[in-house]
Amino acid sequence: MNRNGPERDLRLFLVAGEQSGDALGAKLMAAITAQRRGRVHYLGVGGELMAAHGLASLFPLPDVAVMGPLSVLPRLPRIIRRVYRTVDAAIAAEPGAVVIIDSPEFTHPIAKRIRARRPDIPIIDYVSPQLWAWRPGRARKMARYIDHVLALLPFEPAAYTRLGGPPCSYVGHPLVERLPWFAALDPAPLAARLALPPGRLVLLVLPGSRSSEVTRLLPAFGAALDLLRARGLDVEVLIPVVAHVRPLIERAVASWRVRPRIIAGEDDKFRAFKLAGAALTASGTVTLELALLGTPMVVAYRVDVVAARLRFLVKVPSIVLANLVLGENVFPEFVQEACDPVRLADALTPLFGDTPERARQRAACARIPECLRLAAGTPSDAAAEIVLRYAQGEVR
Repeated sequence: MNRNGPERDLRLFLVAGEQSGDALGAKLMAAITAQRRGRVHYLGVGGELMAAHGLASLFPLPDVAVMGPLSVLPRLPRIIRRVYRTVDAAIAAEPGAVVIIDSPEFTHPIAKRIRARRPDIPIIDYVSPQLWAWRPGRARKMARYIDHVLALLPFEPAAYTRLGGPPCSYVGHPLVERLPWFAALDPAPLAARLALPPGRLVLLVLPGSRSSEVTRLLPAFGAALDLLRARGLDVEVLIPVVAHVRPLIERAVASWRVRPRIIAGEDDKFRAFKLAGAALTASGTVTLELALLGTPMVVAYRVDVVAARLRFLVKVPSIVLANLVLGENVFPEFVQEACDPVRLADALTPLFGDTPERARQRAACARIPECLRLAAGTPSDAAAEIVLRYAQGEVR
């Protein structure tokens, strides 16, 4: 049944579970509005960015923005209530399609329940869970309640085909849309405000955007900086932060011997990337951002004790997205017990000289944009086109 023909208003139900999903959802909404001739009504769950494009969220994103088993458990009763409330609202909305955006711990239980109650409503998953990394059996299960996956990484469609999952299309990583802006960004204003002398060595420290990541990584990061200084490597340390973890980071670094400079704001974050000779970073999308700006890096990660015991389920040769996109392990990574100060300092040291390690990373960074590029258009446009085909009844 086509509830939303081209001549009628269109209702879409979108569900994001955290800030990164809110950013993706906002761009998707803008692209859908631009492509659709009739009026679009947006309902569901999102944050401030999606609200700016017309979505009135059922509840605030912080109610459900959690990651990892130990983070979820204390808030499980509230999250369960939010899941059922969202399902009821989606059914009542009679949307042309439902789009779940990342955060599979929250969004996939919603999708399953919508499919059980209204199998005629198309469900699109924007951002694939990392089933190519662990628990690959999820692909076949997803085929029961997901009609199409919009992938951000170019190797993901082949993984879904291999694993028997739902149809999957590479729509491009949203960072591709920012390449012209990255190229034009001038780091000089930040260097002037920080009074950095020409030629000053700069090291970025990026401990993550979640409190749990910051708490687990900063002690090892601080100790690694002490080792670098003891070895005679004098660097200016910059820590770009997001507002909600800034107090935690400031408390943690107050006792460091090497005093970092805190950088706030997205523009200055990327200026800092351009100023830096290297970065010590948590894993995640930030590794793609660093690679696209040509910044060599050392990557580290630690998870909670429950997640650590499930490491045997991990099926990929790297946890670093930049490595996976390249298809080779160029950027060194140190996970769990390997994330110790000596290993981190040893890996960082050659990145500040005219070394084969630095040259290899810089050459790899230069290849990343082509690996992510679409043949035409933007990722948001490609994603919007697929969503609209389902919402308008063009795909059955």
